[in-house]
Amino acid sequence: MNNLELKDMEWTEDLFEPLDSSEQNSEFIAMESKTFLQDSWNRFKKNKLALVGLVFLVLMILMAIFVPMFSKYSYDQMDMTALNQLPSAQHWFGTDKFGRDIFVRVMYGARISLAVGFSAAIICLFIGVVYGGISGYVGGKVDMVMMRIVDIIYAIPSLLYVIFIMLIFGSNVWSILMGICVSSWVGMARLVRSQVLSLKEQEFALAAYVLGASTSRILFKHLILNCIGAIIVNVTLMVPSAIFTEAFLSFVGIGISAPASSWGTLANEARGLIESNPIQIIWPVGAICLTMLSLNFIGDGVGEALDPKKK
Repeated sequence: MNNLELKDMEWTEDLFEPLDSSEQNSEFIAMESKTFLQDSWNRFKKNKLALVGLVFLVLMILMAIFVPMFSKYSYDQMDMTALNQLPSAQHWFGTDKFGRDIFVRVMYGARISLAVGFSAAIICLFIGVVYGGISGYVGGKVDMVMMRIVDIIYAIPSLLYVIFIMLIFGSNVWSILMGICVSSWVGMARLVRSQVLSLKEQEFALAAYVLGASTSRILFKHLILNCIGAIIVNVTLMVPSAIFTEAFLSFVGIGISAPASSWGTLANEARGLIESNPIQIIWPVGAICLTMLSLNFIGDGVGEALDPKKK
């Protein structure tokens, strides 16, 4: 080794000094690993309106469950000595024309209205995802026939289905639920079909097919999961639609039969007292409006949280 090389080595040693072991990872930045659901929840929490809507919906569900259970008044308990009373410490929302506590009846009505809304959304979710997924993945003549059936169902107003079913099975929760679900799944089926048509030609779907994955596995494990964001958003919008349909039917007098109450029946009963005691109609109408508004806020928040472009 010549003198020039020795000088270079001495100069390098003076310029660079080895770090102490305690300082080797001082600038290391570790990113916390998050799952898809955790990342979506963190983005959902940033939407204040969606978070407020979720809190309100949870409180409404809890009150609908526990208020009729623990209240000293029953939803059908009459008191002829306390007719059409204004809100007070004994009756928070007042009493109706039969002396029944309106607060308990509103919370009991929330059971029926929310049960119809969420049940209809779940049923339509299952039917629409399966039907639309099969139609979009198989394609060809099968897709054409299945979509023509959808067009026929969609061409008939949904209210006619509800009225026809209620004439056969009577005015009850199951009749309303069946009538709503007969045609409400059509929109979900069309959405899933369009998503599957665009995704089934992607590389990951073709790779799964080449590797020998079964048709059902490709459809439900790969294609449906990749459009879950649009599906969840659509479901959150189906719930308020079903609640409004049930409330409308009960309001016009072809919904839930007395003495059971939903928000629509409560509004219908208070309609006759709108001039003498208008406050009675505020409670069920306010419950419907606030619940639908909170569900719409939740739907917008879920859509933004599950949108990969918003990351």
